[in-house]
Amino acid sequence: MTKYSIAENFNQYFKIRFADTKTLRQEAFKIRYGVYSSELGWEPENDQEMEFDECDDYAYHCLLEHRRTGVFAGCIRLIIPPPYAPDTKLPFEANCLQSANKEVFDTTTLPRGSFGEISRLAVLASFRRREKEKNIPFVLNNVNPETIYSEDERRNFPNIAIGLYLGGIALASLLKHQGMVVMMEPRLNRRLKRFGLPFQQIGEPMDYHGQRAMFYLAEKDFHKELTEPLEELYTIIHKDMVEQMKLVKYGKDSAFNIPDVDLSSHF
Repeated sequence: MTKYSIAENFNQYFKIRFADTKTLRQEAFKIRYGVYSSELGWEPENDQEMEFDECDDYAYHCLLEHRRTGVFAGCIRLIIPPPYAPDTKLPFEANCLQSANKEVFDTTTLPRGSFGEISRLAVLASFRRREKEKNIPFVLNNVNPETIYSEDERRNFPNIAIGLYLGGIALASLLKHQGMVVMMEPRLNRRLKRFGLPFQQIGEPMDYHGQRAMFYLAEKDFHKELTEPLEELYTIIHKDMVEQMKLVKYGKDSAFNIPDVDLSSHF
């Protein structure tokens, strides 16, 4: 029996999708609604059964598709200031700068458009294994076995969240970003470090659906410290993203790029 690597096995069952159409973005909003509104109650319910906010007007979304069924297992977004309004604040700038430790790292020194914020990572409940994990937005370890999925497929479910993170990082890399900011729990950061993603804490913990803090990942650390199996997975995801994206100049004389995608309408 052929023994596949983590990356090869994961790639057999899942594919990263760049949400370059209204339909695909709505799939991300539906996943977010299922997790953040219906399941967690963090966001209000609505008749459209989609969770979205003003940041989605200048955010780029990735989905993870289960190849055999075509079901989208999870989503993540990268928010960047739009070229027509480069001074637009990212969520952490609008809500969390008071907790920033500028002696560690000062994001205000970065050129606008050269960095973004990763947020709204969510994984469908059907792709999570353990009962006690049904009320958290994603997991990095273990998915309810009472599903239509085979045992081989379910072995890959623990990697869904890290696959989405790698998709967001690949997107930031293709956009030539200097770094990215994430609001997350310190314990999640410790897990990501074990995978080779050395996010640096740049803010004091604050209470927002639990203790969360600002973390920054510089471009030099996007994937160079990944463990060997995850570096292989990142290479596959990065290649998939390259094949799906068209890039245009961020500004008249800028070196930064943004995807050539119409984000003006979600519906």
